[in-house]
Amino acid sequence: MKTLFIVLGVVLFLALLILLTSYICFRIVFYVPRKNEKISDELPVPDGPLYEPYHPLMKKWIQEARALDKEDFYIKSHDGLTLHGKYFECAPGATMEIMFHGYRGSAERDLSGGIQRCFALGRNVLVVDQRTSCGSEGNVISFGINEHRDCLAWVDFAVNHFGPDVKIVLTGISMGASTVLMAAGKTLPPNVVGVLADCGFSSPKEIIKKCSRDMKIPADLIYPFIKLGAKLFGHFDLEEYTPLEAMKNCKLPVIFFHGEDDDFVPCYMSQEIYDACTSPKHIVTIPKAGHGLVYLVDNERYFKSVVEFFSANGVPTTLVEKPL
Repeated sequence: MKTLFIVLGVVLFLALLILLTSYICFRIVFYVPRKNEKISDELPVPDGPLYEPYHPLMKKWIQEARALDKEDFYIKSHDGLTLHGKYFECAPGATMEIMFHGYRGSAERDLSGGIQRCFALGRNVLVVDQRTSCGSEGNVISFGINEHRDCLAWVDFAVNHFGPDVKIVLTGISMGASTVLMAAGKTLPPNVVGVLADCGFSSPKEIIKKCSRDMKIPADLIYPFIKLGAKLFGHFDLEEYTPLEAMKNCKLPVIFFHGEDDDFVPCYMSQEIYDACTSPKHIVTIPKAGHGLVYLVDNERYFKSVVEFFSANGVPTTLVEKPL
């Protein structure tokens, strides 16, 4: 009997240890505490020496976006969250990009330059605060699992609000790129005419394991706890779906961008997704560009690639303003 109690005690201790480790992983990787969102003069830009040379231009874009006329929209997600987006109109009836930002980012921080780019192409733009960010509700980031469903909801909203003739390009950067790629593998209305994916990861599992290795944590050891934490406390399956799987079913033209010096989401991940894509596609990799910096490092090639690719695939696209 004593042996049985010892065994039960050991089993209980191990179970509690697994739960605790999984919860800590969940809090670190997926959980975002809600902030008291207030109107602020602060200009949010990404931290780090990689981005510091571009801070003046990034802040200029944010200030310009704040000065533009805009319309706030709110929708409900499949799981009941209120999601927020801001619409900027360049020209009535123009093709519209719906844009999604990266992991722990915000629409204002990550996408203000995208507004400038869309206007230079004569496009309207709806920039979305992903769940957990700024005007959108939620506390859990799911690496595109729930976010791609939010993307589908925004597409439905855009068609219903702007009418059956609206043309939509789905655009994302970093996790936002993976979000739109996952959405592109699902059934979409004919209004969606293309996808632009900038530095997306190939799967939630692979980017998490890669980041674990970067932090000198044994990836194969910690990943099962991270996956369990997502399931138990985030209520989603981290391996439910991937951009790689989505591209096998994609029917839309997709253009991929990635910096060759990206040390956060490696460039080879976009190449893997590109290889899996069965629809019209093009990939542009930019030397000396770090994570999310393709547009800034080689602006002319970025615009040229976008104009040529979409024009060749039935989406009339012209450069109507001088880049940057």
